[in-house]
Amino acid sequence: MRSEILAGLLDQPKAVSSKYLYDERGSRLFEEICGTEEYYPARVETGILERYADEIAGELGPDVLLVEPGAGNGRKTEILLERLGSPTAYMPIDVSREALGEAVIRISKRFPKLKVFPICADFCEGLPLRKGEGRRPVIFFPGSTIGNFHPWEAAALLRTFGGPTLVGVDLKKDVDILERAYNDDRGVTAEFNLNLLRRLNREYGADFRTRAFRHAAFYDRSRSRVEMHLVSEEEQWVRFDGREIRFRAGESVRTEVSYKYAPEDFERVARGAGLKVSRFWADERDWFGLFWCVPHGT
Repeated sequence: MRSEILAGLLDQPKAVSSKYLYDERGSRLFEEICGTEEYYPARVETGILERYADEIAGELGPDVLLVEPGAGNGRKTEILLERLGSPTAYMPIDVSREALGEAVIRISKRFPKLKVFPICADFCEGLPLRKGEGRRPVIFFPGSTIGNFHPWEAAALLRTFGGPTLVGVDLKKDVDILERAYNDDRGVTAEFNLNLLRRLNREYGADFRTRAFRHAAFYDRSRSRVEMHLVSEEEQWVRFDGREIRFRAGESVRTEVSYKYAPEDFERVARGAGLKVSRFWADERDWFGLFWCVPHGT
């Protein structure tokens, strides 16, 4: 992790993977973001699940091992688990041990007969599916996390999942709506972004001055993605892992990308992973979609 972060800070342009935003405080701030008026994806996706849960559960089928990479708090998953019923098993995977533990406790209380196999790991390094054998693994990948990967990376990731996958995808829409979602009036997203610097200071001995950076997020039309940055307000040098890293005034480190897709664009990504879109559910405004992707030939 240290070498990966350092390489990103030394690169031009500078970039750090969005997965490092999610320490314990970052995970809690993201939950708070999901409750802001401006951040529609969590609210809209939950509405789709509530409206079409029976149809979706019918497509997933019985006796499955529901695997959720990047599970977070797992609240949306409860809607599916309610419909899937026994003998479904659940495998949440997350890099945040705190968020994972809280999700497991809550879900186990609500579904006492459910077998839960929590894994604290980076799902980008593969899915450890040996536990829960005897059930058919089905991947649940909600929350538009797929948008945090470049399209070719998204296809490669879906291929590593290796089976039927239900994917949440943020769809293309008015730019003002997109940019407001990452620039809420309360400044929660800004605090979430700046918390990355506090984490680097605490865990890696860096000396970032958070007041010397500001949050910025904008939609890049040419790439169909929102970018989130931390912008240096002044010329400065920052120490990380024994190296001095220069920031020019106005220079930024990119902390997240979030690609937005038209349905046909995401179908191309799925094909690149050896999958086909079998079913698709969206809200009435076509702001968000759930894509049921299955291997070709099934």
